[in-house]
Amino acid sequence: MNVLEVKNLKKYFATQKAVDDISFELKKGSIFGLLGPNGAGKTTLIRMITGIFYPDEGEIYLEGEKFDPNNDALKIGYMPEERGLYKKMKIGDQAVFLSRLKGLSKGDAIASVKEWFIKFEMQSWWNKKIEDLSKGMGQKLQFVITVLHRPKLIILDEPFSGLDPVNANLIKDEIYALAQKGATIIFSTHRMEQVEEICDHIILVNKGKKIVDGSVSGVKQQFKENLFEIGFENASGSLSSPAFTLIGKRDRHIVVKINEGYRSNQVLQFFIQQGVEILSFTELLPSLNDIFIKLVEGTPLARQFQPVMA
Repeated sequence: MNVLEVKNLKKYFATQKAVDDISFELKKGSIFGLLGPNGAGKTTLIRMITGIFYPDEGEIYLEGEKFDPNNDALKIGYMPEERGLYKKMKIGDQAVFLSRLKGLSKGDAIASVKEWFIKFEMQSWWNKKIEDLSKGMGQKLQFVITVLHRPKLIILDEPFSGLDPVNANLIKDEIYALAQKGATIIFSTHRMEQVEEICDHIILVNKGKKIVDGSVSGVKQQFKENLFEIGFENASGSLSSPAFTLIGKRDRHIVVKINEGYRSNQVLQFFIQQGVEILSFTELLPSLNDIFIKLVEGTPLARQFQPVMA
């Protein structure tokens, strides 16, 4: 079942097309990466999904029904990149207050806050004020406030900002757990390695347009460039062949790009005929970071490899 469907969304500010005809679908329990450079339209897109902005054109459906910001906002948890909490208010009171705004009764709100505070070892924070928290502590609190009303759609904008590795792993584990329980998660970040690790589906937007949409593995396959890393025991012969172009060489490894019209087994056959003992033969798929840079800046993917050394 699709929890969220975005159909042909458009949003204009004066003459700028902040979001220009973007569509996608999110299935229940999926972790979805929303990627793009600064100014790409990600924040505007999120604000339309959460009902902060109304689209100029297009439609949003939540659980198969047309999105109604007045009623459906309670089904959404949104963690913005910038801290949006009352600085002078006590942490425990603020968490209860905000969860009640999301539809929980006072008793359920207190119980939910206590449960999450115990889980995140925040029991001693109850009477602290927001202004007394470090950035990392504030991130943990914002995450808890985002999810404690058990939303069906969770939107996390740079959720690991300011967190040490231990607390980053704590939140990452909770993201997996929430998805397994049926929550659908939109994860927006500039950290491509986090997206590659956490998300199962991504879209990349640039200048208001969607330019990539697919599973993480599918996108990497789509942009592969026939690059292979070969590990060998000895290589005393020639490393030149019409079957491939030598991209890089270091220690007992080389990177080759198989030329058009040739296959990987022909490259292997060449090295065997040269008397080279092959230890490994691995296809190199581009990272999401390399794909991002290629599409946004037009930089070739092969730039990540060292130049050929004598």
